[in-house]
Amino acid sequence: MMPPSSKKKATIYDLSQLSGSSASTVSAVLNGSWRKRRIKEATAQLIQSLADEHGYSTNLQARGLRQSRSGLVGLMLPLYDNRFFSALAQGFEARVRARGLCPLVVSGCRDPQLELSTVESLLAYSIDELFIVGATDPDSIHGACARAGVRHLNLDLPGTLAPSITSDNYAGAFELTQAILSELAPISDLSSTDLCLFGGYSDYASRERIGGFLAAKRAHFGEATSDDVFSAPGYSPAMTRQALTAHVQCHGRLPRGVFINSTINLEGLLGVLPQQSTDPVADLVVGCFDYDPFASFLPFPVYMMRQNVERILELAFELIDQPEPEVRLYKVAPILVSPRTALPSLLDASAQDY
Repeated sequence: MMPPSSKKKATIYDLSQLSGSSASTVSAVLNGSWRKRRIKEATAQLIQSLADEHGYSTNLQARGLRQSRSGLVGLMLPLYDNRFFSALAQGFEARVRARGLCPLVVSGCRDPQLELSTVESLLAYSIDELFIVGATDPDSIHGACARAGVRHLNLDLPGTLAPSITSDNYAGAFELTQAILSELAPISDLSSTDLCLFGGYSDYASRERIGGFLAAKRAHFGEATSDDVFSAPGYSPAMTRQALTAHVQCHGRLPRGVFINSTINLEGLLGVLPQQSTDPVADLVVGCFDYDPFASFLPFPVYMMRQNVERILELAFELIDQPEPEVRLYKVAPILVSPRTALPSLLDASAQDY
C-alpha cells in the first residue's frame, strides 16, 4: 500500500491495488465510462474516493492521444442573465467533472453569427461533445458539428437535425395561467382583458407559452385575443417597464393579472409598481414563467413555473451517451411553484449531488 506521506501521485495501477479492482475497472471509473460497463456504483465511489485521497489526476493530453479524444465537453448558453441558465451551467459542469472530463462553458449572446463562430472555435479545440442551449439557429450549428464529427444536442430551443430537449412550454403556460385565474376567481366582474402577458421573442419557447396562455384564457372566458399579449419587449427589464407604463397610461391601471415571460421581465414589472400602481399592490396577481426564490417575499401572490433543470440535464446526458439517439423533440414538464414557497434549487445544492 502507498504510504500516506508519499509525494508521488497515484497511478491507475496503484489505485487498482488499493481498491482490489482491475486496472481496466479503475480506468473506466476515472474516465466516466463505468456506467456503460455496468460497474457497481459502490465500486465507482470507492475508486473515486481513493483517487481523491491519493492525489490522482488525469492527464487529459495523454488520454486524448490514446483515445483520440480531448476530454473537453462544451456548453454554449445564450446569456448568463437568469437562474435557469446559470443552473444549467452549474449542473452541466458537475456532471462533466463527475465523468473525469473538463467542461467548457461559453455564451453566444443570442447572435447567430457569434454563435456559429463560437462553436467553430470550440471545434478547433477538438471538443468531444457539445450541448447547445437556446441557440437562434441550431440547425446551422448542427452543420458545423456534423462536419467535425462532434456529437451534439439542443437544449431550451429545438432544432430539426439533432435531438432537442425543451421544457413543455405550452403545458406549463396553460397551467400557470390557470393558477393566476384561480387566484383571481373571487373578482365577480373579471374579464378576459384583465389578464395580460408581457415579454418574449418570436422564438419557439415564447410562441408555445403564448399559445398555452391564450388557450387557458379561452377555456376560462370562452374567448382570448392576441391584443392581450405584449411580447415586443423581448427579454428586457427596461422594455417591459415601458410596455407596462404604456398599458397604465392607456387603461388607467395595471392588469389585475399579469403573466410575465421570464424573471428578466419580472424586474421590469417591479420597476413600474412604485411609480404607476395606485391600487393596492396586494390586489395584483402575477405568474412568471421561470423561477427565482426571491419572488416568494413579494407583497402580492406570484406563481412561478420552474423549469426542471435536473431532469433536462439527466435526459441530455442519457441521449449524448447513446450511439444514435432519435432525432426528435423531447419535452420535460416544468414545476409550478405556489406563492410564498421556495423550492430547493440546483444553485443551492452541492455539486456532489449531481
